[in-house]
Amino acid sequence: MPVKNRFAELLPEITEWRQDFHRHPELLYDVHRTAGRVAELLRDFGCDEVVEGIGQTGVVGVIKGKSDSKGRVIGLRADMDALPITEQTGLDYASETKGKMHACGHDGHTAMLLGAAKYLAETRNFDGTAIVIFQPAEEGGAGGDAMIRDGLADRWGVQEFYGMHNMPGIPVGSFAIREGGIMAAADQWDITVTGKGGHAAKPHECIDTVVVASQIIIALQSIVSRNIDPLKNAVVSACVVETDSTAHNVIPQVVKIKGTARSLDPGVQDQLEEGIERVAKNVAAAFGAKADVNYERGYPVTVNHPDETGHAVAVARGISPDVDTDVAPMMGGEDFSFMLNTRPGAYIFVGNGDTAMVHHPAYNFSDEAIPFGSSWYAGMVEARMPAA
Repeated sequence: MPVKNRFAELLPEITEWRQDFHRHPELLYDVHRTAGRVAELLRDFGCDEVVEGIGQTGVVGVIKGKSDSKGRVIGLRADMDALPITEQTGLDYASETKGKMHACGHDGHTAMLLGAAKYLAETRNFDGTAIVIFQPAEEGGAGGDAMIRDGLADRWGVQEFYGMHNMPGIPVGSFAIREGGIMAAADQWDITVTGKGGHAAKPHECIDTVVVASQIIIALQSIVSRNIDPLKNAVVSACVVETDSTAHNVIPQVVKIKGTARSLDPGVQDQLEEGIERVAKNVAAAFGAKADVNYERGYPVTVNHPDETGHAVAVARGISPDVDTDVAPMMGGEDFSFMLNTRPGAYIFVGNGDTAMVHHPAYNFSDEAIPFGSSWYAGMVEARMPAA
């Protein structure tokens, strides 16, 4: 099952969709133009059902095979939202919206799944039901969770979920995947340090929150290096420091520290949460200050299920000879995790070639990857629900 010839024929059309989405990026749940165009195309393809507004602005298309007697239902997911980044590509189809761009390739994911949907609606060479899912708000808005909470899995009886993301740095035409944790839980935390502000010339009359916050930031690094099993993955990063003063000669009363904690194991996630609170409060207390910690759990670990990973690999190998089945896990977060926590499934990377990394202002999705991604999406349906 190599790249399907139909996708070579459809490539100019799919590319046109992709570049149109690229010109008009939208953020989080405010993807009304993109979702409207997706729904319009799905109806033009002849999908049996098209439903808008799932998870606020998500779109679901239903495509029934030649026979759905087996009752199997496969969900294919793509994300639609962009990022608040100013584009620096110089492309003739660059973003027309200031301060927004498709810097993660969701325009490509949406276009590839639309291509697969068009093909599946034309051929219907499978027994069962394909559910094509276009999700908003992957970039920090937990749109995957919103769609699940809105009944995505139960309403359509989805039994397995499959998703894909492009990956710069691996060749176009290649795939990469691993069983188990492939992307990290992405949590965030805030620490508010309260001391005693005052004049910088009289530090002895103060409890210097800047010194306390500095000690906390350094001590937080000991959690990963000294509390977490060195054979397990974890990251603690302090990324923002704010004070309630901007003067050169004022010791602030309050300092706020903001950061992220990432892990590939729920037990490690628990250790990070406990460790951050313990370190912050005890270091602050040692200086006579107070630390309040707010730890918020974000996207769960994205965990590929064993059997479904095998199915994803088999389809990928039918398309390409270059399939890495033991790619290193990544510490970025992915809200497809919410779908994989609800039903078994798998998440795979497709090569984007030698391009800027995602979330960079010079990034661009490679249209050459479209036939490979569309073939994999469609192949998952035909492989999991073969026609009699």
